[in-house]
Amino acid sequence: MPEPDQRLFFLLQQAAHRLRVAADRRCLAAAGITTSQLGALFAVQEGGLTQRELAARLGQRESAVTAMVARLADAGLVARSAHPSEHRAVVLELTAAGEDALARVAPEIEEFNARLHEVLGEEGFRRTAEGVGKLAAAQWS
Repeated sequence: MPEPDQRLFFLLQQAAHRLRVAADRRCLAAAGITTSQLGALFAVQEGGLTQRELAARLGQRESAVTAMVARLADAGLVARSAHPSEHRAVVLELTAAGEDALARVAPEIEEFNARLHEVLGEEGFRRTAEGVGKLAAAQWS
């Protein structure tokens, strides 16, 4: 069997997939949104963003974010308004329904994080969050 560090990428993929599926189930049941949509709502909640800024913050292609924003707007969770200085850009704002969706999903996210603490322990949780944060911030080319 290979050393664990040689399989880290594949273990991260497997863990991410299982966690995303479980979290998506919870978020869909609680608020009718996926974890990808939840991430977008959290980002928009922090302040009016353009779709380009949202794509950069989420680390996704603009075309994927455009489709996601359309679904969120159709569901009444975000509103689009004209950008004050860029004629082709729109500013995204969370609607009251978007705020409500975040409030409904909050207990599920808290419970999910509590389960992660349970599995990893306090030190493991802290170190994992730190390590994954570094991986997310690193430049990969």
